[in-house]
Amino acid sequence: MRIDRLILQNFRNYVEQTVTFAPDSNVIVGENAQGKTNLLEAIVYLSCARSNRARSDREMIRFGEKEARIISEIDSRDRQFSIEISLYSGRRRKIQINKVPAKRASELSGVLGTVFFCPEDLMLIRDGAAARRRFMDQSLAQLRPRYAAALAEYNRLYEHKTRILRDSEDHPALRETLPEFNTGMAIAGAVLIHYRARFCARLAEYAAASHRECSGGREILTLQYETVKSIEDPFAEQGVLIEQLLEHQREHEQAEFASRLCLSGPHKDDIDVEIGGESARQYSSQGQTRTAALSLKLAERDIYQEITGQSPILLLDDVLSELDPRRQEFVLNRIGGGQVFITCCEEDRLGSLVAGKVLHVSDGEVR
Repeated sequence: MRIDRLILQNFRNYVEQTVTFAPDSNVIVGENAQGKTNLLEAIVYLSCARSNRARSDREMIRFGEKEARIISEIDSRDRQFSIEISLYSGRRRKIQINKVPAKRASELSGVLGTVFFCPEDLMLIRDGAAARRRFMDQSLAQLRPRYAAALAEYNRLYEHKTRILRDSEDHPALRETLPEFNTGMAIAGAVLIHYRARFCARLAEYAAASHRECSGGREILTLQYETVKSIEDPFAEQGVLIEQLLEHQREHEQAEFASRLCLSGPHKDDIDVEIGGESARQYSSQGQTRTAALSLKLAERDIYQEITGQSPILLLDDVLSELDPRRQEFVLNRIGGGQVFITCCEEDRLGSLVAGKVLHVSDGEVR
């Protein structure tokens, strides 16, 4: 799997730019705020129609313009694909795959897969549960279209239920609509738990191996998926999960009315991370938490390869500069076998560790 050509029109700080890439390593060099990360953002957007930096598509359109385009030529599954995404200010985006309009954004993941790693991800272990849920959601949405659909449905129902709880004191009749939303959330939530449990089981195996290698065999990393307490076995059949989620909702009904908050459901899920039997979030050193975060992201890539039989595009956004030489070497030794993009401010800082095409970015232009 690789992206051969990328065309950006009015995307972020790019006016009109065409770039071709090497099939292996691509090193993107430039000072800060010149457009390196914007280039990676466009590639990630091609795989999932989402950006980890923008709250809306409008933010990705060049200032003063009303629309932007991302156009690409991709080699995937021994086939050639073209993807064109048009972003508009004030109306819905358009996605075309081989010039055929896509019905759902999730169709993109069937063409292109990406694993994006930025300096903020090094705090994945120390951050709150929301960061680890986002990690699971981003990974699974690319791998499982059913998961992406269930997540969108769950979030929609969650927002509706939250508004009902907020307004129910002034409008008591709204409470009569809650059973419908509770049932829908339990059905969608069971799908999320089904996939998250299995993802975390594989993640635990791959991440433990990576962490052991990076730490020189001195440390043991363990992961445990944490979900709604009424769920006795997250690997149970979905009918069982639905009933147990409904039970949890009934137990928290009065507390939800009192707090006007949605307190029950997998929107509170987490991954418990331990190193040597102790909580990594509470007790691990900075070096240990960075090694654990690296291991999770590399495990994400391994799982993608296992499920799809292809290597996803790996994008490292200024991560190496945040790591000590030992961890730099560990990452670079693990990135072979697929197309890789690495951004950095100074090319010579990578030394001879990375060979491939070098692209220089300055003020929204690539050389």
